[in-house]
Amino acid sequence: MLHERLPNLEKLVEPDRVHRLCYTDPEVFELEIRNIFEKCWIYAGHESQVKNPGDFWGFQIGRQPMVMVRGRPGEGKGSAGSKRDDTKRDDTKRDGTKRDGAIHVLYNRCPHRGVQVCGARHGNAGDALTCSYHSWRFKYDGTNESVPLPRGYEGTTFKDYDCNMKRAPRVESYRGFVFASLAADGPPLVEWLGPAKVAFDDICDRSPVGEVEVVMNCYRVIQRSNWKFFMENQLDAVHPSVTHESTGRAASEVEFQIKRRTGETPLHYHMLSAFTIPFDKWDTLETYGYPYGHTVLGGYMGLRPQDPDTLEHERILAQAYGEKKKEAYLTRNIHHVLVYPCLSIQSPLQQLRAIRPIAPDRTLSEIWHFRLKGVPEPIYRRSLWYYNLVNSPATMVNADDLENWQKGQWGLTSRGGDWVSFHRDYGRDETDGDTLRSTNGCSEMPMRAQFQAWLKYMKAGA
Repeated sequence: MLHERLPNLEKLVEPDRVHRLCYTDPEVFELEIRNIFEKCWIYAGHESQVKNPGDFWGFQIGRQPMVMVRGRPGEGKGSAGSKRDDTKRDDTKRDGTKRDGAIHVLYNRCPHRGVQVCGARHGNAGDALTCSYHSWRFKYDGTNESVPLPRGYEGTTFKDYDCNMKRAPRVESYRGFVFASLAADGPPLVEWLGPAKVAFDDICDRSPVGEVEVVMNCYRVIQRSNWKFFMENQLDAVHPSVTHESTGRAASEVEFQIKRRTGETPLHYHMLSAFTIPFDKWDTLETYGYPYGHTVLGGYMGLRPQDPDTLEHERILAQAYGEKKKEAYLTRNIHHVLVYPCLSIQSPLQQLRAIRPIAPDRTLSEIWHFRLKGVPEPIYRRSLWYYNLVNSPATMVNADDLENWQKGQWGLTSRGGDWVSFHRDYGRDETDGDTLRSTNGCSEMPMRAQFQAWLKYMKAGA
C-alpha cells in the first residue's frame, strides 16, 4: 500500500525531481482521478460539436461518463443544478433571431436502473433523451419528462425519488470552448484559466468574426503511458530535435530538392523540417508557469509567410478589427499552451488535444482541429496539413512520441532508480508574483510548475 511506503505525498515531489510512483502506482492514480480530474475544470468540447437541439457528445471526466447536450432555445437556462446562471439571459439576438439553446452537461446515467442514456459517442437524441432499456424520457437539460406505467408506483416511496438525470455542478464556456467541473465549489472558469486563456483568444481572434468551429472527426489515440508523459512532453523543447530528427531530416532533404528545382519552399514540408532546429535555437525561447499548473511556450514558428493567401487573410482581419488590433492579434508570442491537467492547444495552427486518463499506464488522447470562420479556404487547408502531418495514423511524428512515452512507462517500473530528474536550469527560474518564467526554452521549468500544482491538488483533497 502506498501509505505504508510513502506516508506523505510531499515525499513524492521535490523541487527538482519526482518519485517514479507518481507515474506507476495505482493508488496515486486513483487519488489523481478523485482530487484532480473530478474536481477541477475539465474540457467537455466545443459548442459547435452540438449545433442543434438534441445533439449530444459523450466524454469522460475522471471515471464518470458524461454527455454534453444542446438544449432548445429558452429551455433549461443553463445546466440545471449547476452554478452557471443563464436565468437572466435574453434569448433574442440583436437581429431578432433566437439564440441557440443552452449547453448542458449531464452524467450519462438513467436514474432508473443505471443504463447509459446516450449509447453512442455522439448523435441526436430526437425529441427527448430516452433510455433504451425502459423508455424513461428526459428533456435536454436532464429533467424527467415521463416514466412508463406510473400507476405501478402508487403507494410507494417513489414520490421522493429523484427521477432526473444528474447534472454537472458547474458548466461554463469561454469563446465557445465548454468546460465542466464535478465539484460544487471552486474558482470560476476564467479565473482558473488566468493568463492561459490567451490560447482561446489567439485561436478565435484569427477569425474576422472571432469564432471557430470544430472539424469533425477527431483522431483518438490510446497511449500506453501515464497521462503526465503527454503533458510534460508538449513543452519539452529538447525532445523535438532528438525524437523527431529522422522525420525532420527527411522532410528537409525533400524541401531542399523542391526549392532547388522550383525556387519555392512548400510550407507543408517546412512544418516537418522545423523539427531539425538545433538545441541552441530552442533555448532562446521562453516558458511561463501559472497558478493551477498552466504553462505557455513562446512562439518560434514563422507562421506569417508573405504569400497571397496569407496577405488576403491579413487584409480581412484588418478590415474586421483595424490595423492595430490585427497586428496585436497576429504577433502574440505564443506557440503552445497547456491547460492543466487535460489540454494542449496550438492556437496558431488551430489544434487542440484533450487527454482522458484511463489507468496508470493508459491514456486516451483526442486530437481536434478547428476552422476559422470567415477565413479563406487556403488558410484552413494549411492548418489541416499540419494536423494530418503530425497526428494522422500515417505520421511518424506522433508515433515517435508514443514509443518514447511507452518506453518511459516501462522504464519507471524497473528497480533501476526511484527518481525522475527535472534539474535542467533549476534555480534560474524567475518569479513575478505567482508566475514562473524561464528565459531558457530548454528549461524543465514547465514540468516543475506542473508538479507544484499536482501536489497542491492532491493535498487539497487528502
